[in-house]
Amino acid sequence: MYLNEWIRQWLLKVVICLLLVFACTTYFFWNRVNIEQGTESKAVINQVRLYVNEMLLFLDNHYAEIMNDVELQASLRAMAEASDTGVVYTDLTGQIVFNSYSNAVGARINPGTDLHYDLYQARLSDQRYRIAFPVVDEVTQAQVGNAIFTIPASLVFAGRTKLQVLAPYLTIALLLVILALLVIQIHRKMSRDMVKPIHQLKDFSEAILKGDLEQKFTYQNMDEIGEVYAMFDQMRLEIMHHSHRRDEQEQAQKELISNISHELKTPLTTLKAYIEAIREGSCSNMQEVMEYVEVMHNSTEKMSRLTEDLLLHALKELGQISVTLTEQYSREVFDKILRPIGHYIRTTGVHYIEPEGIPNVLIHVDAQRMEQVIANLISNALKHTSAGDTIRVNIELEQGQLKITIADTGNGILPQDMPFVFDRYFKGKSNEGARSKGTGLGLSICKYIIEAHEGTIYFKSRQGSGTVFYCLIPMG
Repeated sequence: MYLNEWIRQWLLKVVICLLLVFACTTYFFWNRVNIEQGTESKAVINQVRLYVNEMLLFLDNHYAEIMNDVELQASLRAMAEASDTGVVYTDLTGQIVFNSYSNAVGARINPGTDLHYDLYQARLSDQRYRIAFPVVDEVTQAQVGNAIFTIPASLVFAGRTKLQVLAPYLTIALLLVILALLVIQIHRKMSRDMVKPIHQLKDFSEAILKGDLEQKFTYQNMDEIGEVYAMFDQMRLEIMHHSHRRDEQEQAQKELISNISHELKTPLTTLKAYIEAIREGSCSNMQEVMEYVEVMHNSTEKMSRLTEDLLLHALKELGQISVTLTEQYSREVFDKILRPIGHYIRTTGVHYIEPEGIPNVLIHVDAQRMEQVIANLISNALKHTSAGDTIRVNIELEQGQLKITIADTGNGILPQDMPFVFDRYFKGKSNEGARSKGTGLGLSICKYIIEAHEGTIYFKSRQGSGTVFYCLIPMG
């Protein structure tokens, strides 16, 4: 559960409980006031009168003699002690005639302020009430004095309002229970759903810092902490993916250096051997010398392409491949590029179909970089074709762009290799399963150069039926 939702639910529960406590407290308070001040006060006073009726009748019968009769005073005092009640008898002027708490008499009270005939005014405290009743002569039915009884609250309400007496304590207890539950739940929530997961997250972070990327982050609840765990696990997967990619690239770079070293060694050995042969006079005539020179030329061309690819790769890694776009006419640019390339294709025994016509439009292009793109694509086509196959080049206008098409009828690209052909160092497998020759940089460099022209490069291939590459260059 989300923390804000949990807080909202608990606040709602606490508010409901507090409202219930407030309602109960209000009810008990109102009921008590109603008893003390309302209509129920008379019923309670009547109940108290019944409780002290024996002592009140005793005073009605002996009010005249009690002041001087010690035996009567002792009897009344005994009745007061038996009922846990204090009794004070005064005449109509307020002079105290009898006091069950003391033998001292003669003191006076103020009849206007010290005599209370209802519960609200008679309450001394929550424990005691002092209620007055008139003492009446039985013969004349005239009031001759007042009897003041000090009675415990439990006797005043005679057990009928025990719940009311306990109401403040019950209310406090209920509030304490609510507070305790709230504290327990908050502590549990903080400990189980926040503190413990954060400590675990700290351990996971330390594991990532130490390079342990295989440990999966799991958290059962879907809340704020769960979202953080999900993001941490996603971060772990991303780091692990990049780490694997970095390892693969490092391995690919090592293979690249090894392959280029091997690729350079063969033409260098050939070049050195033919130079030594010429120096030693092994050539009997000029025609044989020219044949040696042709072989040497092909070897230097191969070394030049390898070093150029390596240089472009290094510049690309540094972000320093310079693509200088200038406004030029497309026919002149591509005529210069395709003429020598077409001658080279024919020398390999592959049939070459040149463009029927090159549109002569203004384009922003770097002719040198574009030559590298086309040369790389043709070189790849030659790797997958053999004598008797066809390579076709076409250039046309399509939707405001110059479309360059290079198609071959070779072996095609394996389906499992297609998603990766533009990746650095990637060298697809041939149909026989062997790794293709080369550095694996050519198509990656082609993609970079075309995109630097604000263009697009893509391909279509079908295994056994050849491959078609398309380059779209926007017109100026």
